[in-house]
Amino acid sequence: MFFKYIRSRKPAKQPVGPLDDRDTKGALKDDKVIAEKLNGFFASVFTAEDVREIPRPEMKQKEDDIKLPEESKDEMHQAEKAKEEDKMEKKVVHRKLFPDSHLFKRWGADLTEEQQTTAQDLFTKYGYNVYLSDRLPLDRPIPDTRYPSCKVKKYPHDLPTLSVVLIFFNEAMSIILRAITSIINRTPSHLLKEIVLVDDYSSNEDLKGYLDEQIKNYNAKHPGLLKIVRHQKREGLTQARISGWEASTADVVAILDAHIEVNVGWAEPILSRIKEDRTVIISPVFDNVHFDDFELLEYAVSADGFDWALWCLYEPLPKEWYALKDETAPIRSPSIMGILAAHRVFLGEIGVLDGGMHIYGGENVELGLRVWQCGGQIEVLPCARVAHLERAHKPYMLDLSIAMRRNALRVAEVWMDDYKYMVYFAWNLPIENPGIDYGDVSSRKELRKKLNCKSFDWYIKNVYPNLIPLTTVVVYGTVSTNICVDQGPVPGNTPIMYDCHAYSSQVLKTNCSLSHASFVLQGSSVMNKKTKRCLEIVMDNLSSPYRLVMQNCTGQKWNVQHTVKDWGKRSALR
Repeated sequence: MFFKYIRSRKPAKQPVGPLDDRDTKGALKDDKVIAEKLNGFFASVFTAEDVREIPRPEMKQKEDDIKLPEESKDEMHQAEKAKEEDKMEKKVVHRKLFPDSHLFKRWGADLTEEQQTTAQDLFTKYGYNVYLSDRLPLDRPIPDTRYPSCKVKKYPHDLPTLSVVLIFFNEAMSIILRAITSIINRTPSHLLKEIVLVDDYSSNEDLKGYLDEQIKNYNAKHPGLLKIVRHQKREGLTQARISGWEASTADVVAILDAHIEVNVGWAEPILSRIKEDRTVIISPVFDNVHFDDFELLEYAVSADGFDWALWCLYEPLPKEWYALKDETAPIRSPSIMGILAAHRVFLGEIGVLDGGMHIYGGENVELGLRVWQCGGQIEVLPCARVAHLERAHKPYMLDLSIAMRRNALRVAEVWMDDYKYMVYFAWNLPIENPGIDYGDVSSRKELRKKLNCKSFDWYIKNVYPNLIPLTTVVVYGTVSTNICVDQGPVPGNTPIMYDCHAYSSQVLKTNCSLSHASFVLQGSSVMNKKTKRCLEIVMDNLSSPYRLVMQNCTGQKWNVQHTVKDWGKRSALR
């Protein structure tokens, strides 16, 4: 569904519409001319926008029943045709200035070249369509994406109070204001205690004085509702969330991004569930707002998980949830995507978030592991829906993998015991001396000891059995002989030889485990176990000087980047 903003217009004092000839048979052309002149007069008094806004008055008889002389009909037809032709001539087809931009793939066909340039500049700066956002109403309607059973579910009136934290760094003003407006409009006022804005040292000028003015305007209507925390230096996503938690005072705190719109009835299921069990950390269900046209795309309800690199992913709903035959029931989830709601005091008791995380990534997986291993649980609530604006790119850090890799090692070292080596495998890092400074984790290890938390092995077996350990890995990384084996171009990904560059296309992802390997290292040769033929390079005079082949072994030697030695309790892992 596409939402288009029509700006408000002043109402006319009385209904006005075009004056039609209302004579019966024998209507005179002179009368028609007079009527047209009168129409022209009213058009000069009222703007085109006023006239479009004003409904036509009720007619005493249908237009089809009005009889005009044939000559008059022909003239009217010719006049209408001339108008349409004139419109077509005046319609300008604008040159597309940015045909390769993701912004204009589905949106912006009617923009002038100047408007295209403005929109593209804003898109580059923010990663989403600020040009359109600034023209949408702050209280725009969005589809109610809840299950039908959620819409009729009743909740107690005496629920806990709620603090909503919105964190941002150089966010577009209209995006922040729309998030605030959606929270105010779609949260019961007796439950919403405060909205806490956390500015992680933004440099945009409008997020300073002008934002303060907007906060005053909101507070004039809702006394004391909004407050803002401003960092004096850039501290990153995790610390911004911690600052929001520290400033909150309600029973329950919901920590959200500022580029969201909460949906109707989002808060009640969260507050009701936390009232039942204060040790539950809640994730709402996300819907996606397209970065270009701001259309809301409904996402399927799912659990949250991660891979061994600790990147987030969606997991199928557990069979136990389906067995309940209740669409409103909480969903047990191994992890959480980042947006969360929790009992404020309980979240503090288990350590809030790891403030040692940098910029982006890993903090949500760390929270999920800590909650499960230290006595809490993670749940997704199908009846709590939040629309999340997904950027086409993140301007504050174009390569997120740098921070993500560092944070992933930090999580692994604190919470994953001997399974931490799977994270090293996934990021293609040597187990010893990886060359990544993940910071001091002594306080987080002490917290784990203090809370008497369970092992990661318990977590794998009892919470996330879908996360399959890589217990039989022998070697991993790139395979090279001065030049590297590369996955090759798309489509097809036929392996080729290419200059070594250490990006993901050259990380060996073939199954090379002890129990299932098709290839083995025989000395420094890569040999197929069945055919006894070797992976080797031959000269090629075609498109590339080298070509990969399987042939009788000639003794060519390969270097495999990382070899796994005895890294501890391998036999104890599943």
